[in-house]
Amino acid sequence: MLDHLLVDVIGIVQDSFERALLQRQAVEERFQVDVFLGDVSWETSYSLPGEEQPPRVRVDLSIDWPTWSQTSYRSWSIGEPPEELPEIVLEVALRVQRMAEPPDTEKVLAALPPSGPPGDPMDLVRTATTIEQVSTGDAASATLRWAAEATYEGALRFTEAQLEDPTSLVPVFAGLTRWIASTLISLADLPFTFLPGGEDDE
Repeated sequence: MLDHLLVDVIGIVQDSFERALLQRQAVEERFQVDVFLGDVSWETSYSLPGEEQPPRVRVDLSIDWPTWSQTSYRSWSIGEPPEELPEIVLEVALRVQRMAEPPDTEKVLAALPPSGPPGDPMDLVRTATTIEQVSTGDAASATLRWAAEATYEGALRFTEAQLEDPTSLVPVFAGLTRWIASTLISLADLPFTFLPGGEDDE
């Protein structure tokens, strides 16, 4: 059974993205439960407003609620202090796609901060950056396109005050979504040629 804290966090994140004026990619939102381990995860994707589909730049955010966090939260909620307070695990993937030519790796890395926003309690750290080359069509009429993606990982350990009042998390996620919006703008401003929208970039 899922307690309400994760649902509160999801609502706060969605509101934060909207206040940052980012546009949700509705078909990309997923809520999943690992029936064997009991872990719960929620994934969503946002892009800059007014982008073609698929967008040139987007963020994929994943929030994992481990089984042990659920157990810890239940213990806390019934007045039994847990050994460790619950936490969520976050993964932020920032992606620039639909590029018509191989990207200048140095320019891409220059637009990607090495870590999350200063003072962020999630301590997001850039763990990997990949450059993709995708070929579509047959050999005679193949179309090439490129993409670059950077992954940031971190975790947020809840304080007792945040457990008591989840709305106190609003400033935390507001800072995260502002940082994401700023980085997406930097990626969109890179001097690359982009292919027209209308094709699935996956």
